[in-house]
Amino acid sequence: MIRIVILASGSGTNAENIIKYFKGSKSISVVQVLSNKKNAKVLERAKQLKISGISFEKEDFFTSDKVLNLLKSTADYIILAGFLWKIPTKIIEAFPNKIINIHPALLPKYGGKGMYGMHVHEAVVKNKEKKSGITIHFVNENYDEGGIIFQKNFDVLPSDSAEDVANKVHILEYEYFPKIIEQVIKGQ
Repeated sequence: MIRIVILASGSGTNAENIIKYFKGSKSISVVQVLSNKKNAKVLERAKQLKISGISFEKEDFFTSDKVLNLLKSTADYIILAGFLWKIPTKIIEAFPNKIINIHPALLPKYGGKGMYGMHVHEAVVKNKEKKSGITIHFVNENYDEGGIIFQKNFDVLPSDSAEDVANKVHILEYEYFPKIIEQVIKGQ
């Protein structure tokens, strides 16, 4: 059984979608959700779905090896689902091409530090982009610069607000993120 650990910082809708997608799988299982926020809704969602949920402190992630050792003992793949911290090199080195992130834009546009959630959608609308979408990519030492696995786009209409763009992105995230994770795992 291939074990997935999800790292998330927020409400956890993508995490919940991934957990539900793999619920009946005989080869891939979400075994844990880790969050850098004690009160993140994602931990509540994990508990409701009978998945272990743990929060951790900044020192546990960046300074000590506490999170690294936990991941080594529980994960074959790490999935970032709305996780906002940069992944330390020691974790990237321990999981080469086994850390997957989703970004709510067509990278390399609108990536990098501070470009997440509504910040991305507002920038897309402000710059009058004709297309936006999602990028699923491997994680490396730099924000949103790892190898691109998959992109899917949609038309941004002149009348679209940032919220409209966000809604279109969410539809693509829910449809494609779990499927692409499965394809990557089964293909490696």
